[in-house]
Amino acid sequence: MIDDPVHEAVHLALAEDLGQGEHSDLTTGAIVPEGVRGHARLIAREDAVLAGTEAFDLSFLAFDPQAIIQWNAKQGDRVHAGDVVATVDADLRAILTAERTALNFIQRASGVATHTRRFVDAAGGTEVRDTRKTIPGIRLLQKEAVRAGGGVNHRMGLHDAILIKDNHIAFAGSVSEAISRVQKAFPALWVEVECETLDQVREALDAGANEILLDNMDPPTMAEAVKMTKGRAKTEASGGVTLDTIGAIAATGVDSISVGAMTHSAPAVDFSLEVEPPDAARG
Repeated sequence: MIDDPVHEAVHLALAEDLGQGEHSDLTTGAIVPEGVRGHARLIAREDAVLAGTEAFDLSFLAFDPQAIIQWNAKQGDRVHAGDVVATVDADLRAILTAERTALNFIQRASGVATHTRRFVDAAGGTEVRDTRKTIPGIRLLQKEAVRAGGGVNHRMGLHDAILIKDNHIAFAGSVSEAISRVQKAFPALWVEVECETLDQVREALDAGANEILLDNMDPPTMAEAVKMTKGRAKTEASGGVTLDTIGAIAATGVDSISVGAMTHSAPAVDFSLEVEPPDAARG
């Protein structure tokens, strides 16, 4: 079992691509002899915020531990179309075999970081948080990309924070009863509760909630909820936040805004890996 989540994600991705067998990359094994060294350039095809560099590196190192990857930018940097973002010097078989896996990671992670930066810029200084709406198996990679884009990680999973949602409330019978049960079970933990109405906000405040998640409220209602909670609890806006609406939401005075779209709807960034043929194969 691999303990590091990035190593594990790379291991699973490579296994998915290679399948079983001694010569799993059939095409490369047939065309490229052993021992040939190669050089490749990672080129950005559009403007983006860079993320996913560790997974990119590990994809090549899995086949060639002596591979040298040199970066001309770091995680969180803006890169531009045409930039040579990194170079890879390694066994040519390793480069060709790991190419797609490495690109998949860098394209997806940079997509999340780039999309996150758009929301962060549009929020005008209000904290922008991610959610658990991530691709199964690579949540930690996506959340790392959110940080690279200037966003803030909310809870990493169900294990590290309390968030009482509508279905918990429905089972408990009320907001206050749900909060009471959580406080009895975990008296030292911060308690956040999802509220859909101002009446629920009042009930949550009276029950001692530390943070109120304002779920799918329009900006005027949200602004009223912010006034109610001032000095008593933190506020987080959530629900269908878009680049067109986040500015108005931030203007209500909420402490943070959570955006599922940063991870579940981020388009991949276009990168290419251009391999230079060895001298023996040229003209």
